[in-house]
Amino acid sequence: MSIKKHPAIAYKIITVFVFLVLLQACSSETSNGEKTLGESSENGIPSVLNYGYIGLNELNLPSGAAGWGFHKGIIQEELKKHGITEITLTAFPNGPDLNESLISGRLHFGSLGDTPAILAKSSGADTRLIAQPSKNNVGYLIGKKDGPKTIKELEGKTIAIQKGSFMHRYVIGLLQQEGVKNYNLVHMLRPDGEAALTRGEVDAMTNSGVNALAQIEQGFTHLDDALSHPDLLGTSVTVASGEFLKKFPDFPKVWNEAIKKSLDDLKQHEDEYYELMAEISQTTPELIKETAPIEWIEEEPFTDDGLALLDGTKDFLVEEKLAQKDFEIKDWIIE
Repeated sequence: MSIKKHPAIAYKIITVFVFLVLLQACSSETSNGEKTLGESSENGIPSVLNYGYIGLNELNLPSGAAGWGFHKGIIQEELKKHGITEITLTAFPNGPDLNESLISGRLHFGSLGDTPAILAKSSGADTRLIAQPSKNNVGYLIGKKDGPKTIKELEGKTIAIQKGSFMHRYVIGLLQQEGVKNYNLVHMLRPDGEAALTRGEVDAMTNSGVNALAQIEQGFTHLDDALSHPDLLGTSVTVASGEFLKKFPDFPKVWNEAIKKSLDDLKQHEDEYYELMAEISQTTPELIKETAPIEWIEEEPFTDDGLALLDGTKDFLVEEKLAQKDFEIKDWIIE
């Protein structure tokens, strides 16, 4: 099975007869160039899957067990058993952008932070939660050089955030806990936020993982991180569209079994795994071991403590009126 990095160009059919014959086997294109997908003639399951993930990188791979599974071909082989011949991997800079593609039907499923997934569900998106692969997404709050040294000193200051991300939820919760009430949040993607912080145009910004550690090494102020506030840790989730699951109701089980096989395999090749993750993140294996160790990858699709974090995040978003509508996490889950 191949991983397609770019949408194919639809064939121009001369006669109506040929068009009708080939339509069942070939993919057409949406207005933005992404594929709408054909179906297997045997079981009605789409033969081509669109999967979205967070993190632009030259390898066109997600992180974690999914990235390893695609890299080694484990996931492709498992899905091939069900008539799926191709998987299109699409990277997004943040969760809200992934949600937009999922809701519009350009993706079948995707992995992202819990906060944007919850916000989409609360607004009526037809998604189902099929896994929670990690519950240790650590948000950092980084201050500008010669700027605020404590959370309290952020009173009246400007903070760059990625709106709708798990870091957005982290920083609001942190400021609330510290009693900081007067502040200004501005939405900036990571590169823009880092540039603005360097120029002193914002007083602090949220960041995560190796990017946050790199800023700290460069002399920016480490104001706080979610490791000091376990209730503010973010989690990763994998969600699928309801329409897709109608065609492939067993997909959650198939996907989670493929991820488990990938996890079991990467544990047998730890050094190679860390090297791959370092290449994806353009950093070193040592920093990956510090910011995303293998032990943080969940063995099971769902755990009690992971769901508790998810429920707490959802309740917070509802209370802060960031989420449009409340819902039950247990009703969102499909296994």
